[in-house]
Amino acid sequence: MSDSPEEQDRVIIRDNRKIDPVTGEARKVAPARDAQVPAAEPEEGPMVDATLLDERTRDLQRVQAEYANYRKRAERDRLAAGDLAVGNTLAELLPVLDDIDRARAHGDLNGALKAVADHLDALFAKLGLVSFGEVGDPFDPAVHEAVLHDESDAVSEPTCTNVLRKGYKHRDRLLRAAMVGVSDPAAPPGLGEHPLEPDTEAVEPTDAAAEPDEI
Repeated sequence: MSDSPEEQDRVIIRDNRKIDPVTGEARKVAPARDAQVPAAEPEEGPMVDATLLDERTRDLQRVQAEYANYRKRAERDRLAAGDLAVGNTLAELLPVLDDIDRARAHGDLNGALKAVADHLDALFAKLGLVSFGEVGDPFDPAVHEAVLHDESDAVSEPTCTNVLRKGYKHRDRLLRAAMVGVSDPAAPPGLGEHPLEPDTEAVEPTDAAAEPDEI
């Protein structure tokens, strides 16, 4: 049975729209029969993630080390600033200690004044204040200020034989040099004397030109 003329003349319309006009959803397009599907490339995700993780770990370790060094420097600076402030305050109180030392040397330090002086000495020692400058110490120009000089046979090197005012240190910082009198070793007898020069006979000058003979 042959097709009717109507079936032969029927036009077939294919809807190739990617969006369904009714539902509004995207249609799935079937791949062409002759289209070649590209081969799948090997996955490199895990390797890339491991490299990135190592890099971030090193960055984190570097930041932690820098922060630890910063904390150490900040702590050192804080301690140094505190020591400087304490040292400056102690330097202002040294005249008070001088008055106490003079009262102690004259026997006037007793009673309540002695109790206050002992308390101050203990407090200053706790803060790191150290006094120096004793009779018999070798003279050191870095920490001693010499205001008196003499010579003595009892010393073999420049020696502090008189302490007029004590010196003080705070930690490793010199607050005030000790004011001392210094005795130098006495020079041996005869050192520096020049030997007598031998006597020389006086020679009378002679005329350089002889008188001409008489003719």
